[in-house]
Amino acid sequence: MKNLGKSASLAVVAMSLATSAFAVEPFSRLSSFPIYENLPKGKEKATETVAEIVASAMKGTMLIYTDSELEAIGKVDIFDPASPKPAGIVKVGGEPTSVTVKGNYAYVGVNTSKSYIKPSGYMAVVDLKTDKTIAKCDVSGQPDSVALSPNGKYLAIAIENERDEDLNDGVIPQNPAGHLATFRLNDNGLLSNCDNAAVTNLTGLADIAPTDPEPEFVSINTLNQAVVTLQENNHIVIVDLKNNKVVNHYSAGTSSITGVDNTKDKAISLTESLADLKREPDAVSWIDDNRFVTANEGDYEGGSRGFTVFSKSGSVLFDSGSQTERLAVSMGHYPEKRSHKKGTEPEGVAVGTYGDDRLVFVGLERANLVGVYQDVKTDEGLNNRFDFVQALPSGGVGPEGIVTIPSRGLVVIANEKDAVKDGYRSNLTIYKQDNEGVSLPQIVSVDGPNDTPIGWGALSGLTANATDPSILYAVNDSFYSTADIFTIDVASRPARIVSSRRITKAGKPVENLDLEGIVAAPDGSFWVVSEGKPEKRESKLLHVLPTGQVAREVVLPVALESQMKKHGLEGVTLYNDTLYVAVQRAWKDDAKGYTKIISHDLKAGTWGVNAYRLDEPESPAGGWVGLSEITSLGNGDLAIVERDNKGGSDAAIKRIYRVSVMHTAAAELGAKEVPVLRKTLIRDVLADLNRANGWAPDKLEGLTVAADGTVYAVTDNDGVDDSTGETLFLNLGPIDKILASQ
Repeated sequence: MKNLGKSASLAVVAMSLATSAFAVEPFSRLSSFPIYENLPKGKEKATETVAEIVASAMKGTMLIYTDSELEAIGKVDIFDPASPKPAGIVKVGGEPTSVTVKGNYAYVGVNTSKSYIKPSGYMAVVDLKTDKTIAKCDVSGQPDSVALSPNGKYLAIAIENERDEDLNDGVIPQNPAGHLATFRLNDNGLLSNCDNAAVTNLTGLADIAPTDPEPEFVSINTLNQAVVTLQENNHIVIVDLKNNKVVNHYSAGTSSITGVDNTKDKAISLTESLADLKREPDAVSWIDDNRFVTANEGDYEGGSRGFTVFSKSGSVLFDSGSQTERLAVSMGHYPEKRSHKKGTEPEGVAVGTYGDDRLVFVGLERANLVGVYQDVKTDEGLNNRFDFVQALPSGGVGPEGIVTIPSRGLVVIANEKDAVKDGYRSNLTIYKQDNEGVSLPQIVSVDGPNDTPIGWGALSGLTANATDPSILYAVNDSFYSTADIFTIDVASRPARIVSSRRITKAGKPVENLDLEGIVAAPDGSFWVVSEGKPEKRESKLLHVLPTGQVAREVVLPVALESQMKKHGLEGVTLYNDTLYVAVQRAWKDDAKGYTKIISHDLKAGTWGVNAYRLDEPESPAGGWVGLSEITSLGNGDLAIVERDNKGGSDAAIKRIYRVSVMHTAAAELGAKEVPVLRKTLIRDVLADLNRANGWAPDKLEGLTVAADGTVYAVTDNDGVDDSTGETLFLNLGPIDKILASQ
């Protein structure tokens, strides 16, 4: 199977930018449900939760998810999917690994293993009306995936009996071997062979560790045939559930891909190739009775960074090649820190038929994205095409489970990672196939000169072209080793990063910069500010020519630099011939609760300083408040972005204030009295962030006023490192209306 290179990349970008032209109606985000909202009474909000696998119940009006931390399944009422409500949890007596639903019953695989060598578990049958476990059926091992046949007669469980990764470097075989367990359901939905699960032996099949099959995922078609992935064994097995017999099996094979980043170097470069990668598939789902799709996450030795469509006879009908990698780069969701491992790491797949369109949803665990692909009908079925439709930001970290609810036009993503200290929580994100919700993404990149998407992320400053209202510029911070100025076309939706220029000096990229602000000068050049860090890098103001070449460097006077603490320069703007720089938080010489605005007269070469009073923290989770952007509004007025360091429901302060440097002159350096700028609130941006119907980001980092007076703002996605990876690009409306509303 040949890999998809340039043509696939162009298709991805084109479709990303032209959702209105889709033959398939796109999905918009309706809501996000943080799992901590379903905690039992008395549990602290900070209690760790998990939403790993999710299923639908009650004709699509309720969601059931597994929470291994609480050893429970959770229930969420989505009668109104735009406003999901907690419906409680049900303890299941062990670690729930997967769940499926029929009628009023949830069937939950529960792991009770005390050790790797003595795996154990059962199938719990939970009555969703009474919230009682009415049966526990032994499965003779440690269960993983659970699947129900379309006719509701068979329940299959992949019994993984997973390996000990600390034993022999995780190399298999490590007995006991896994198997497939199957139950039959009677007309009442109970398991008729609860005391005697049918066991299908899967040993002796794979070329890799044939004595130790480790089934990972299972799916069942309308012929009551189960497809089972043996991830570590890089093998696929087809089982006839009527007689519990293996009817076919074959290696998942290998894939070779081009145009990927395989080097962890804090830079995105889709220039490398990888050959003969074992697919090592994780999730699997039937597309129809003859074809199924696998997410090739990889485990011990493999992972092909994509998805594959197989026939049940073993033919490879389609392979995505490097599509998912390119997609993540164009969305700003590429996990650069995972480049040397498995990149975007596709893990989950689901299939749903929406109207006449059969869609495949592929979850990218490390990119926090779900790609949507259409199964394109071709003449006589001779070809297999899966065209990219759109990408859905997962709204959380670590998308694991995906459930399609075509009857209501819904798809739900379960994000399993939960980290209070890092500012994100496990959640369920709900999309609907219409325009009721928010269209995402809000900003993407197009292909650059090398015919791959322009790599971007961690946008930390924003400025406008002086004459063209459709053009803005942004910079990235030190998450990346490269310092770039991006050109953004805001005339299209989503906004497009159409080019980038690297900041260079003497023909070489400038290193050790942490760009936190940018302002465009009237002559087409730029001033950028690099945040200093004690004993690591000094603070700098760089004058950058339109070519990206540094024309001049300005460092802070010792009297200023010596006062720096942990948080430094966060934004820069230009008014007349004076640069104004915002300092994020208090330095040594600042009074408690204050920070400073530094000014530098470019003609006179003098420096000045004003004090700025910060708001007190208002988040229930505490935290700090600081500045993250500064931009000129003309006539001596400056707009200041002030924010706390909290996201989601803990976010409280994401505000734009106006100050005047005309009415409050700056003090000379070393002055005993430093004038305080009087500030006036002109916009609370928290409501704008929450309108994205997701997890509100903590880092509102960029703000500018375009040539036509439109105000734009952008958030910093932290390079998809311990964050959702979303970048919100906001059009806040005309500046005159914003000012007039105060």
